[in-house]
Amino acid sequence: MSKTNKYVMIHNSPEVDWETVKANWRKLAKIEAATWVRTYYNEAGGIRFCIWLAPTEEILKEIFTEIGISWESITQVEETVPDVWAGKWADDLAEAYQKFEM
Repeated sequence: MSKTNKYVMIHNSPEVDWETVKANWRKLAKIEAATWVRTYYNEAGGIRFCIWLAPTEEILKEIFTEIGISWESITQVEETVPDVWAGKWADDLAEAYQKFEM
């Protein structure tokens, strides 16, 4: 796979039964044009937030159209975590707590 970008796909489809969702996950795990990273979901609400690595948004659209899975949106994203803040996150958090306590 060429250069990859990270995307969040939102699927809001409460009408799709859970067994169909699981069957689709098995299909998507085998895709080679993009890499499925993980999914956050609310089964009761029928909404899924899927993280994908793909060269382009168009590749994802082609994959999901071919399999017949609808989506509400596809957004290219970047990630941040406390480690990315070069250790300063603890100082920032302590400062925020101090302001709150005043």
